[in-house]
Amino acid sequence: MFSCFSQTKAMIVLSSMKNLHGEGPRRNMDTWRLIPLETHNCFMNMAIDEAILSSRIENLVPNTIRFYQWKPSAVSIGKNQSPQEQVYLDALRENGVDLVRRTSGGGTVYHDQKGEITYSITAQTRDLGQDVTAVYTRVYAAVNDALRLLGIPADYSLGNRKNCPNLTVAGKKIGGSAQTLRHGVVQQHGTLLLSVDLSLMFRFLRVPFTEDCSFAAKIAKRKITSIQNELHHQISTKTVEKDLTQGFKTILKIQLEESALTQYERALANRFYNEKFSAVTWNYKGKLTSSQGAT
Repeated sequence: MFSCFSQTKAMIVLSSMKNLHGEGPRRNMDTWRLIPLETHNCFMNMAIDEAILSSRIENLVPNTIRFYQWKPSAVSIGKNQSPQEQVYLDALRENGVDLVRRTSGGGTVYHDQKGEITYSITAQTRDLGQDVTAVYTRVYAAVNDALRLLGIPADYSLGNRKNCPNLTVAGKKIGGSAQTLRHGVVQQHGTLLLSVDLSLMFRFLRVPFTEDCSFAAKIAKRKITSIQNELHHQISTKTVEKDLTQGFKTILKIQLEESALTQYERALANRFYNEKFSAVTWNYKGKLTSSQGAT
């Protein structure tokens, strides 16, 4: 995609595909790559997902599922949102909480560094469904199966014009997600709440009906839950990761093979990090300068 990578791309890709599948670039289409749980700041998390998406579009890597967490805690906003309208910027700065703009749509999300596990699934649409709704349905079926393994019965909510589909437990949201679609490849970001501190969350997130953060948190208590709230005890991130992995394997009928980013993806992620996701112009205005080639 970028000229500085073009000379080495072919060699890197062939080597990485061979390492992943034990042979050349031919692969079993039912075997997807799994990138196990890792932790980065919000800028690198989004840069890595963008690098995976770009590489999948170029058919350089297989369909990929990735698990991650955020350190420090962060707020992500949808591609077309205004941070000034969605968050209390002073509160973010005072508490050391980062802000990043996603390339996916959807709403504003607070990502607590210990309170959630995030997944991204990047695949050709033909391997997930024929349209956006079908993709959401299959991915959420997998997450729902993971919750079943944890002992939590959840329901799939189709969402509406203003809200993306999500998972609920007795009417309370426990996980949400958003998509981006490019050149026949879909990437879906999703979160699953391990625990939730609503008073902290709504110290940062604006809501349209009040400026009173305590009141917003009180209302949200009736609408948001977490794995810990439902099980009445803590559960390890590793356990949730294991059950999510099994849910994706079962529902998508795939094999998952643990691997890492290719050298090309790492280089691409570093470029996206520096030129896009850590840029004030992108995060606050949704624009890149003319010298920034990341898209």
